[in-house]
Amino acid sequence: MSFHLPKPLFSFLAKTTGKKALIWFIVTNAVYACMLLYTIPYTVNLAGGMALPDMMPLGYDHAYVIRLLHSLGQEGRHAYLYTQIPLDMVYPGLFALAYAQVMAFFLLRLGRYHSALYILCLLPVLAGTADYLENFGIISLIHHFPSVSASTVGITGAFSIIKSLSTTVYFFALIGIVIWFVAARPWANGKSA
Repeated sequence: MSFHLPKPLFSFLAKTTGKKALIWFIVTNAVYACMLLYTIPYTVNLAGGMALPDMMPLGYDHAYVIRLLHSLGQEGRHAYLYTQIPLDMVYPGLFALAYAQVMAFFLLRLGRYHSALYILCLLPVLAGTADYLENFGIISLIHHFPSVSASTVGITGAFSIIKSLSTTVYFFALIGIVIWFVAARPWANGKSA
């Protein structure tokens, strides 16, 4: 039994150009920079320096979430919902689109897109999906505070871990693919183009 990308996604990524991948990469990372430089520090400051679940790759427990939501106070929970979460609802889709195209670009240039390696293009899609599910969990936790259920925390934490794990595996794979790409180029072998 073999696994294949959904045909529309496979076809879309097969048309990836360096220009398209670069544009989506820049847009994605501009949104990420806004979160890293403004919304996350702003929300963390309101939480008295406590890390946000979005930034905890190994997950978190029920007691931590209760302390965080309490530390945030009404103003901080409002900021989380209406400052951080809106950008974080844009970012996962951009991440999935941009980084799937980046991987597809290198695989296409290596002539390996039509091999089993194209499955690597799904890692950012998995990370983006887990990020959306994590965000929905965080929204639920904020809305239900102080009656936060341990099961919702556990499920949300699992999505945080899936997001982090798939992102980490993706970037290790991308580094390997880029090294392969550079090593396969004519200039790397002392040959002229």
